[in-house]
Amino acid sequence: MSLARIIVISILLGFGATVRAQILNAESLRKVTDTSGFSGAATASFSLKRNVNQFVTLASNVHVQYKMNRHLALFKTDISFQKIEGDKFENSYISHLRYNYKLQSHIAWEVFTQGQFNKVNLIDFRGLVGTGPRYKLTTIENYKLFVGTLAMLEYEEVADGVTPLQRDLRGSAYFSFSLFPTPTVSVVSTTYYQPQLDQWNDYRISSQSSLLIDLFENFAFKTTYTFTYDAFPAVGIPNSQYDLTTGLAYTFD
Repeated sequence: MSLARIIVISILLGFGATVRAQILNAESLRKVTDTSGFSGAATASFSLKRNVNQFVTLASNVHVQYKMNRHLALFKTDISFQKIEGDKFENSYISHLRYNYKLQSHIAWEVFTQGQFNKVNLIDFRGLVGTGPRYKLTTIENYKLFVGTLAMLEYEEVADGVTPLQRDLRGSAYFSFSLFPTPTVSVVSTTYYQPQLDQWNDYRISSQSSLLIDLFENFAFKTTYTFTYDAFPAVGIPNSQYDLTTGLAYTFD
């Protein structure tokens, strides 16, 4: 990676920090490439959100992946600062590490681990470890469809003074598509459904859709809409939340 690329990524990282959603979209900006080696993206964004309060958020995320033959390892981190009702700052953070091994041309096996905190949603810490298959449903390069079905262990500490320490087994099913209608426009959308396997009425849903428009070499305009629903959030936190962000994405190969 060149020094110029490292400098650009560092600038984007400094633009803002902590994740807005409770479920990280690991598909976002996943680089679809047949080339071995490192690739990735960094994004800086501004968002206006409303749940129990109104938020102004400056945020950034970085995605780096390494591909070699049947192996793919990717790391993603989302960080942000939120200004709440004009007089208070809160922050959140998600870090995600995932490994894929391609079993066949359309089937891969995934293993991942994730850690996060989110002061706005009263999550002191949530840790995940999971594994499962990922299926590619299409062979058309401009229209890619994927589904995944994973099982994951969850450890969660909530700061509402009521919810006990959580140690659960959850499922995580997702559907993702990437569309490339023109050489300069791409659309990526992913929806997750994550039920607690011994209590199916305890579930989370997250849907995120992003539009990227190439501006010039390695830079793109990106706008993203995210909707999340948690059947049993921390006390005082609404079940549903939404997030609309607009920013600049830098990609590299």
